[in-house]
Amino acid sequence: MAKSKETFNKREKEKQRQAQKKQKREKMEERKANAGKSKSLDDMMAYIDEDGNITSTPPDPKRKRVFNAEEIEIGVPKQTHEADGEPNTGSVDYFNDSKGFGFIRDKQTGERLFFHVNQLQGEELRENDKVTYDIERGAKGFNAVNIKKL
Repeated sequence: MAKSKETFNKREKEKQRQAQKKQKREKMEERKANAGKSKSLDDMMAYIDEDGNITSTPPDPKRKRVFNAEEIEIGVPKQTHEADGEPNTGSVDYFNDSKGFGFIRDKQTGERLFFHVNQLQGEELRENDKVTYDIERGAKGFNAVNIKKL
C-alpha cells in the first residue's frame, strides 16, 4: 500500500485558504450591495463645540470668538520672576568649587536655581550660606546672577 501524499497539515492549510477566499467574496458582495448607500459629505462632517466636545451640529456663528495667536501661552513657568526692586534671598543648597557651579534654594518659593562661579560677587561660598541674588532667564530655565553673601 502506498502512503497518501496529502498530509493532515496540508489539508488544514487548504481549508484555511478556502475559508479566507469565501470571506473575501462575501465582503466584496456586501460592498457592491451597499455601493449606492454611501453617506454625503454633510453626514460625515463633525464639529467641535465651545467645550471641546464633538457634535454633529455646526456651531452658531453669532457665538464665534476671535483669538489672537500671540496672546496664547504655550508653556507657563513655575513662577514669574519680576524685578520688584528687592533682591531675592536664599541659601546655597549645593556648591561644587572644583567644577564651578551650584544651586541656590529660594527662601520664598523653595525653587532651586542654578548658578555659575562667574556670577559670584566677592567672597567664596559654601553650602548653607545665606545669599542675595538676581534672577535671569537662561537657556535651560532661570539662573541666579549677581550673587552676594549675607
